[in-house]
Amino acid sequence: MRKIKTGWMVFAVIIILLLIVVSSFAGKYNNLVTANENINGKWSQVENNLQRRADLIPNLVETVKGYAAHEQQIFSDIAEARSRLIGATGVNETAEANGELSSALSRLLALSEAYPNLKADQNFRALQDELAGTENRIAVARKDYNDSVQSYNTTIKRFPTNIIAGIFNFEAREYFQAEEGASQPPAVKF
Repeated sequence: MRKIKTGWMVFAVIIILLLIVVSSFAGKYNNLVTANENINGKWSQVENNLQRRADLIPNLVETVKGYAAHEQQIFSDIAEARSRLIGATGVNETAEANGELSSALSRLLALSEAYPNLKADQNFRALQDELAGTENRIAVARKDYNDSVQSYNTTIKRFPTNIIAGIFNFEAREYFQAEEGASQPPAVKF
């Protein structure tokens, strides 16, 4: 009789240990899914703000065109860079297209120095303010995205979560990197 009770107790302990292990793995898996979705949400905010900027640009360009019709190269550079940004897929391609657009926009905004009437135009000033606000939103969204990526990438590398991440193919995510030469001020040439 004692052997039967001991056998059942051993069986119960094994089942309890298995339940603890399975619960731990399930919890870690769910945390990985949550972190991954958090990154997707943060990236969506980056894209949302980049789209907002892309939507503002045609209005800004049309306002400037009225004052600087002969500056066609800047307008075509902006249109090309905007198209690349809208069509970009992935973090690196988006970052590169964003850098090109930022460079083209800086040249466009520098035009306002050459056209005093443009600087005084209410539409231009309002659009410039909207664009500046959007640039700030983009910077915050990129920071939030990179913070989420850092947390996620750290989590998938820690033991024992790295085992679960490997089993379920959770891979490291890419950071949104500043474009090459971003630390240098853009060269404005007319």
